[in-house]
Amino acid sequence: MPVSGTFFYLAPWVIFLPALGLVVNLLIGKRLGNHGAGIVASLATGSAFCVALLLAFSLVRQPDGEIFKIAEWLSIGTLKVDWALKVDTLSATMMLVVAGVGTLIHIYAIGYMQKDVHHNGDPERFTRFFVYFNLFIVAMMTLVTANNYLMLFVGWEGVGLCSYLLIGFWFEKGAQGTGNAKAAKKAFIVNRVGDFGLLMAMFLIFWNFGTFEFRGVFDAAKAMPTAGNGVILLITLFMLLGVTGKSAQLPLFVWLPDAMAGPTPVSALIHAATMVTAGVYLMARSLPLFVLAPAAQSVVMWVGALTALFAATIAVGQYDIKKVLAYSTISQLGFMVAAVGMGAVTAGMFHLITHAFFKALLFLSAGSVILGMESGEEGHHKGEPGEAVDPQDMRNMGGLQRRMPVTFWVYLTGALALSGIAPLSGFFSKDEILTSVGQQSLPVFIILLAAAFLTAFYMGRQLLMVFGGRARTHVAEQAKENSPIITVPLVILAVLSILGGLINFPGLNWLETWLEHTLELGKPEAFSILTAGISLVIALTGLFAAWLLYGRRSLGSPERPDPLTPMGWLYKALEHKWWVDEVYQFVLVQPYRYIAREVMATWSDQEIIDGVANDLGNITSALSQGWSALQNGLVRSYALMMLLGVVAILAYLLFR
Repeated sequence: MPVSGTFFYLAPWVIFLPALGLVVNLLIGKRLGNHGAGIVASLATGSAFCVALLLAFSLVRQPDGEIFKIAEWLSIGTLKVDWALKVDTLSATMMLVVAGVGTLIHIYAIGYMQKDVHHNGDPERFTRFFVYFNLFIVAMMTLVTANNYLMLFVGWEGVGLCSYLLIGFWFEKGAQGTGNAKAAKKAFIVNRVGDFGLLMAMFLIFWNFGTFEFRGVFDAAKAMPTAGNGVILLITLFMLLGVTGKSAQLPLFVWLPDAMAGPTPVSALIHAATMVTAGVYLMARSLPLFVLAPAAQSVVMWVGALTALFAATIAVGQYDIKKVLAYSTISQLGFMVAAVGMGAVTAGMFHLITHAFFKALLFLSAGSVILGMESGEEGHHKGEPGEAVDPQDMRNMGGLQRRMPVTFWVYLTGALALSGIAPLSGFFSKDEILTSVGQQSLPVFIILLAAAFLTAFYMGRQLLMVFGGRARTHVAEQAKENSPIITVPLVILAVLSILGGLINFPGLNWLETWLEHTLELGKPEAFSILTAGISLVIALTGLFAAWLLYGRRSLGSPERPDPLTPMGWLYKALEHKWWVDEVYQFVLVQPYRYIAREVMATWSDQEIIDGVANDLGNITSALSQGWSALQNGLVRSYALMMLLGVVAILAYLLFR
């Protein structure tokens, strides 16, 4: 029973309020106008955040949480699945992140999409964007509040659908008019591979435990004899496959960089702050299962660590401002996955929260840069004709510190937080992960330190290429700062990026105390001054290396070679993303297309299926032509047939 004065009865409204905003915009959004539709969507998400705050307050009074049943969903034999909301400290943490960061991004998107729909020549799509945005919040809230794996999967698929819709929002744009549509399709297909893993895990869960409800699954797993650990190992490894899809880990990370085809608010909300962390949340929620499968924990730790380093190397060689941040997101998700995999759930969740702050800040700031460049491009073409300049290519920028001062300072804040510079939030959350790793695996610790160095390096490189030196194009010379509806959310996220470390500040450990009510965390995760010092030195060294290469010398023009060019084949490998997409094309896509074209379409479809259908038609035609000879239109022929019929009947009766 809930304690008096709690607000658990409001739990359904974290889903219903965004759904209400969606319905309003779907029905009358265009009548409200662009700003009206954006305000409705933002108010819906903001109201959900207020409900999440009340739920968090209720958990302070009743830390064990509450399960709120909305309706019975399925009842088939022994299978009974309710649509019930699990309100505990873990789900409340995710609700606050999703709705809080989501509200800021919704507000930002009002200003951004106003310009984006104008730039792309289709103002009618503005309302549709916010319908999709609210739908995503509904799906994400369904995922994090689910009380069972089946309901979690509904939200899991819902956010995947929204990701597909929003990546392909400008489906007719991109390379050859199909680039964005292909990016959306790629994300959809790759995530289906991961979803197969989660489905297999769910099948194994039901077959072995007879329930999808979290508590029932965990209790049954703990009660299994030692011989059953093989089943739990399979379940957790299949879950890991689902995580590699949704949270973009090796080998299924290839969809996330292409997802940058969507509008920048999509990149910030879905592909940096919330949806891609669903895999981390799944593992945190399933911690009791992973604890029973140490081999799976080891695999998860190595997958996360290798992803962190691999993606960081690719980010070093990219020039698209959003692609750098996309590979950075993959890398930071690797840190989180490694932490949760080894059982350091508090460290992983801590980094999930701080990363939501500073990576949303960086993506939105990148969007501000892109808008500034687009405004400069419009001003340039009004003044003098010239070729269009890619507003996302960092080689076309430079000198934007003076043209866009607010964007520069918030971008600097986010970059330093991501790099792990004290006392910003990323310093504390990344240190907790490194400390936990250092206590368990020295090789993984070294891998993550290398990833941390590269993180600082590519962020220093990006800062200097975008804001440092002098403008390298006429467009950059005429770039303009954006309006407050764009910059105010950035300032708020910058403040959160600065103060976010207080969430689990050493000695206070608020987040750890908070999550202990839901998860069995084991021994406390201590702060290590030695590890903090090493990671800080590594980060400062990375920034200094970036300054040596990009700060002391001006790139001069977009055509001037990158300072990394002397690295030869290694630079080419980084620039071409280690040719991973080409390998996928050669190993998977081309054989699939060959089988589809030559085997399925030509041989199976045309020769067998069409052949059988054509043969049946030919047989029918031949039979009909034979029988048609009996109907020649001559009365004497019909009379003869009747006579022969009578004779045959009489003969049969006579000789029977």
